[in-house]
Amino acid sequence: MKLYTYAPAPNPRRVGLLMKYKGIELETQEIDMMAKEQLSPAFSAVNPRLTLPTLVLDDGTILSDTVAICAYLDDVFPDKPVFGKTGLQRAQIIGYCHQIFFEGFSAVGEVLRNKGKAFQDSPLPGPLKMPQIAELVERGNLRITAFFETMNTEVESKEYLVGDTVSQADIDLYVVLGFCGWVRRAIPEDCGALQTWFDNMKLKLGE
Repeated sequence: MKLYTYAPAPNPRRVGLLMKYKGIELETQEIDMMAKEQLSPAFSAVNPRLTLPTLVLDDGTILSDTVAICAYLDDVFPDKPVFGKTGLQRAQIIGYCHQIFFEGFSAVGEVLRNKGKAFQDSPLPGPLKMPQIAELVERGNLRITAFFETMNTEVESKEYLVGDTVSQADIDLYVVLGFCGWVRRAIPEDCGALQTWFDNMKLKLGE
């Protein structure tokens, strides 16, 4: 297997922290997104969607969705499972991963990609070109505020989102809370439970 990634970016971090937690070592190639290497013909030949991370299996199969890569690696390397110990836990974890991506990750993406020149004509990942929409910056910030409040309630009485060990849901929430810093948003003071959870998860993930 070979993993194409860009370690600082949030989606690659979701895979990177899973690998670190589970002790997985893979052949890895860094694709510098700051230099737009993901748009190069060489990487386009690997993944026409031009997204990272991308995992190429030994038989040539390509996985280019982050949660799919995480689920596959968790299955191939079963020690310290991050997708649950039961069918119900797996369903709950996948549900949280979807919620965190939709309510948190995509909200930050709205703010980040709809202003400034860095993402001009590219407000969405991949090859599709379209104009930025300035109004989505304001909406994205409102969504981030709501996300903080929702997640603060979720972790008020929990050490982990699901079960009694670190799951992919915890990894995803931890990464997205850090990703909020890319648009200068921090966990609000009135979300004390979320800040405590984040600080504890940082230690658990060895950050």
